[in-house]
Amino acid sequence: MSASLAAPAPGGFGRMSLRLVLIGALLLLALLPVLNRLPADSALHVSDFIVSVSGKWITYAILALAIDLAWGYAGILSLGHGAFFALGGYAIGMHLMRLIGPRGVYGHPTLPDFMVFLGYKELPWYWSGFDHFPFAILMAVAVPGLLAGIVGFLAFRSRITGVYLSIITQALTYALMLAFFRNDMGFGGNNGFTDFKELLGMPLNTPSARSTLFYASLLLLLGALWLCGWIARSKLGRVLVAIRDAESRVRFLGYDVTQHKLFVFVLSAMIAGLAGALYVPQVGIINPGEFSPGNSIEAVIWVAVGGRGTLVGALLGAFSVNALKTWLTTVAPDLWLFALGGLFVAVTLFLPRGLIGLFSKAAK
Repeated sequence: MSASLAAPAPGGFGRMSLRLVLIGALLLLALLPVLNRLPADSALHVSDFIVSVSGKWITYAILALAIDLAWGYAGILSLGHGAFFALGGYAIGMHLMRLIGPRGVYGHPTLPDFMVFLGYKELPWYWSGFDHFPFAILMAVAVPGLLAGIVGFLAFRSRITGVYLSIITQALTYALMLAFFRNDMGFGGNNGFTDFKELLGMPLNTPSARSTLFYASLLLLLGALWLCGWIARSKLGRVLVAIRDAESRVRFLGYDVTQHKLFVFVLSAMIAGLAGALYVPQVGIINPGEFSPGNSIEAVIWVAVGGRGTLVGALLGAFSVNALKTWLTTVAPDLWLFALGGLFVAVTLFLPRGLIGLFSKAAK
């Protein structure tokens, strides 16, 4: 896609307005768990549903940031970031399943219920270490990063770009979905992981756990936003933008384009994996459906709607599109996919710079 589709940063009044909106939105988010603790008859009380769904949207916003870093700044349109998100979710899900222990339906001290049901006699070797939280978090980062490193190295070294790279990443997530549906893979088959009990000694499905996971997600969002912003403003960020706009020229200038693209692609995958790791404890389930190519495509639409190449636009798109999805799937669930497609077409035609482009117009 051409550089003209990447929204420029608003300036002057528009930039100030954008910062005020961002600060206000973050403060409002931070207040949600506090307002949830107010009495139910209070006018300021926020329901458990709002806190839970907002926590989920925050993890989606982190995923959108990861996509925008790769697509908006380096021109790497990945249709497989949902796979990295799901792999991070499975890593923490394995840890949560190990913590169930004898409290499961079958009461086995080490094997999860689905393994007992399927006749496993012992844990597969690749489940070793997942009874420790630091190891699970490490795997939530390392596995997506390693997969992205392998795929990215082979693709970028061969100078595969554009739609061809998008198709490869989409095929990757579809292949993973089919693999994780298999019962003999040792990941719960089509049912995946659920019935989690606790995390770090904290019982899940309690107000305190909900608030803790919410704030952990918000802190990760702020950290990811800072990191991505720092990269975007650095010399590395300027080189990535140059690669996005004119890869051949950058290569002729002597820059190692493959290493630059590989770095940002791997980092983006690792951020997506961390987002998935925070997503699973909040929703209470992870299954192969998270690998669906449709999820990755929808995440790209979040970024396009918000405005790619801006980071803040990715956040705006993730929250606004998912808010619309939550409302529309409640009142008219059959219309959601039509609405999503129509939204993407409308933004492409009338708001090519995304919603963030409205702030640029305000500055003028």
